[in-house]
Amino acid sequence: MENVQTSAENAKAVICAAGALITSLFGWMGWLVVIYAMAMGLDYATGTIAAVKAHEWRSSAAREGIWHKTGCIVTVAAAALTDWMLSLALSNLPLGKWEPEYTVLLCPLVLVWYIVTELGSVVENAGKLGAPVPGFLLRYMKRAQEKIDTSGTGAAK
Repeated sequence: MENVQTSAENAKAVICAAGALITSLFGWMGWLVVIYAMAMGLDYATGTIAAVKAHEWRSSAAREGIWHKTGCIVTVAAAALTDWMLSLALSNLPLGKWEPEYTVLLCPLVLVWYIVTELGSVVENAGKLGAPVPGFLLRYMKRAQEKIDTSGTGAAK
């Protein structure tokens, strides 16, 4: 019997290959990128479902959501480029006896901040869909986001 792959199986294979490539190239930061992509997809899906349930779905709002997520991706890319630039500059500038080792700081902080934001939105969407949402979960996510903000601010001083 002939093995016929469906388009869904092909899509799964492409997604798995992309995830494997990202994580093999970027290590633990690659996993953050994969988690971020999953959180964004889950947020978009749950937000769409919640809007449909409330009879409030509009294509203009969906487009705005995509533009918003595109801006977030650009921000992550800018943080990654800044980390790369700092790493190159600090490893090649003649700084005398002090030779700092810098790999990454900004991109992981930005990624984790966005992941927490996306997951917080997913939990809010779950509440709109009628799921009971523990108050401590929303408070924890808000506190985690504040801690990340504080860490980033402290590092920039």
